[in-house]
Amino acid sequence: MIRFYFHPTPNPAKVALFLEEAGLAYEVVPIDTAKGEQHTPAFRAINPNGKVPAIVDTEGPGGTEARVFDSSAILLYLGDKTQRFIGTPVDRPELLSWLFFIATGLGPFSGQAVHFQHAAPEKLAYAINRYRREAERHYRVLDEHLAGRDTIVGNGYSIVDMSAWGWLDRAGRVLPGEAPPLAAFPNLQRWFAAIDARPAAARARAVGKGHSFKREVDEETRRAMFPSNYPAPAK
Repeated sequence: MIRFYFHPTPNPAKVALFLEEAGLAYEVVPIDTAKGEQHTPAFRAINPNGKVPAIVDTEGPGGTEARVFDSSAILLYLGDKTQRFIGTPVDRPELLSWLFFIATGLGPFSGQAVHFQHAAPEKLAYAINRYRREAERHYRVLDEHLAGRDTIVGNGYSIVDMSAWGWLDRAGRVLPGEAPPLAAFPNLQRWFAAIDARPAAARARAVGKGHSFKREVDEETRRAMFPSNYPAPAK
């Protein structure tokens, strides 16, 4: 059984998609990051970095319980555990390269673009321009790579496609405007439509729907989501 620590944001969405594609038995454990539940001692014992997603595999290596945190680590762990969606051994160098292109580039720049456009108390033109343009550049790299291709790595659907889907699903928040956010990236738009049409994508989007996550952005939310903006509590 997989215990899946979840909040409805892009990185947990990737893991939800894998779990649904693989048909693994899992239990959703909601972590309301707007309420600061990611900072509790119980959750920090699972992810010391205080972020979602994380999993606990009750049937880990050697039959022992295993924790895994960070979405890319979870995808690799589950892919290796099930031997699914990880391509062939020949694909491994490309799979790792594109997986971490998303983990260290497309994802973080998209997240910062969302933050400075939608969450920051001041609309800083420099920051908005910087992160939007970097997000667009990463989109362009992926768009060019996908010319004539149906999947990002090798000849089959993989954890890299799942990882990119998690963030591209929020393209409208990353690149808000009058035009559809992927209109300038036709290969990426075609690829996303194909992944998004998979039945597991709809099921992944439904994960956590029965839980009432906090949506109000107040001082509690800001302190929970952006703790580094505040002085560290005295010890």
